[in-house]
This record gives sequence, C-alpha cells and structure tokens, in this order.
Amino acid sequence: MKFITHFLISAVAIAVTAYILPGVSIAGVVPLLVLAVILGVINTFIRPVLVLLTLPLSILTLGLFTLVINALLILLAAAIVPGVTIGGFLWALLFGLVLSLVSAVLHRAEK
Repeated sequence: MKFITHFLISAVAIAVTAYILPGVSIAGVVPLLVLAVILGVINTFIRPVLVLLTLPLSILTLGLFTLVINALLILLAAAIVPGVTIGGFLWALLFGLVLSLVSAVLHRAEK
C-alpha cells in the first residue's frame, strides 16, 4: 500500500511540476504515469551508479554536479517516454529542482 501511495504522490508531483513549468509538457495521464515509473526505475538503478562514478567531480563542485546528473537523467526519461517533451537542459534542471520541492511538500502533507 505504501508503494502505491508513493507512486501516486510522485505522479501528482510530476503533473504539478509540468503544469508550473512552460518548458515541460506531458501529453496525458498515461505518459504521466509511465514517466513516474521510468523516473523511479532510473533513480533506483542508474542514478546511484552515476553518482558513484562521478564522485570526484561531485566533491570538486561541492555536490552541484549531482544536479547535472539529475537533469541528464530527466532528459533520458523524457526521451524514453513518448508524449513527454522537455525544452532543453535548463528546463530539465528546473524540472528536477521544482519536482523535488513539490514532492517534498506532498510527502510532508501525506504524513
């Protein structure tokens, strides 16, 4: 049950973030749900490997390089899911930042 709640909160956070940012568009509910699944899979399996491989660069930039990794992974997810378009790297960077804020607020409200 906790998994379904977390998934739905993530999907709502993605929808709110896409609504806020004009450079991000999602064509409907199905691409939204698929994007939530793909982002979850990417953040579970690929992101930790990339963060570990780029650890020296992250240390050198005081952790700011993780924002670049996050934006690149969002662009990857948008390329995988048809119906999701992101206007470029800066929109992906903003999408990641706003998504984390919206998701934190929604998860806080859930508890």
